[in-house]
Amino acid sequence: MANEPFDDIMQGLVNVSTYGQYQLPFGLNFGAGIHYSYFTVNEFSVPSPVYGGVHSGSVFGKAGWGKFHTDKFATDWGVKFGYSQNYFTTDVNKENGVNPIQINSSFAEFVASFILAADSRNSYRWIVGYGMQGFGFRPSHIGLNSNEGYDPIGFNKLTQYITFGFGYTYYFRIKETEGGN
Repeated sequence: MANEPFDDIMQGLVNVSTYGQYQLPFGLNFGAGIHYSYFTVNEFSVPSPVYGGVHSGSVFGKAGWGKFHTDKFATDWGVKFGYSQNYFTTDVNKENGVNPIQINSSFAEFVASFILAADSRNSYRWIVGYGMQGFGFRPSHIGLNSNEGYDPIGFNKLTQYITFGFGYTYYFRIKETEGGN
């Protein structure tokens, strides 16, 4: 969103995370996991066809807060933060002999989840995320030779995106009720 060339040229295709999380009795939670995303080049937004995209693999820690508001509805808010390896792989990079272009960066994603419990062990969630990669996207990352009319000062702005999706949660430990069940 802040990096105009990324917003115009790239389009999100896949955004997946898997992680383990532990929640303290008062709602604070923490965890760790892995994340993968793939953004493809929108071939209609570049002057000559470019096919490919950027693969991003990340490891992260997560800190947040969660609460069951009723027996069936909960919310979970938090931030994932970690390290990311980004691989720009396109047909143009391959022709230029620099495929893939690799950029290592920090990674952060603010997430909000709205959770519906199916039973005491399973729930489903709707997730909204705001992700940031710690690098500025440039048209040269996908093999373009010019700035494509973008102001180079904007290349220093972080690569950012919004995600919407669904998730599944399995609870390994169930909170005991007052009767000891």
